[in-house]
Amino acid sequence: MAKKIKIVGLDDLELKIKNNLDMKAVKYAVKLNGSKMNKKAKRNAEKFKGHYEYVKGKGKQFVKPTGTLKRSIELAITDKGMTAEVEPHTLYGGYVELGTRKMQAQPYLKPAFDEQKVQFRKDMDKLTR
Repeated sequence: MAKKIKIVGLDDLELKIKNNLDMKAVKYAVKLNGSKMNKKAKRNAEKFKGHYEYVKGKGKQFVKPTGTLKRSIELAITDKGMTAEVEPHTLYGGYVELGTRKMQAQPYLKPAFDEQKVQFRKDMDKLTR
């Protein structure tokens, strides 16, 4: 006489598998859009004009950009793949982005973010259909 086996929770398992596949797609979209934003921020940083600085005994002098800020911009994927962070690793990155009372702002992060968030929303919309 054959015994019957009943598997309980198969529907739950199927749902979990579907959710995990979707999460992989979300993580991929986060990483892809983060990478594109990183490239855009670096591209924006290439456009810096330089700035004027007071040099003791010489007065106000123009200082050319060195590229340090551009090279310091990095992408970090955190929160188990759910967050992409693009930021510079120089002490003066915020001053360049926002400006100071003596230096005009030369935004490089916000324009990259504003441009990339449109594509990221489109990518998220595709995953929710």
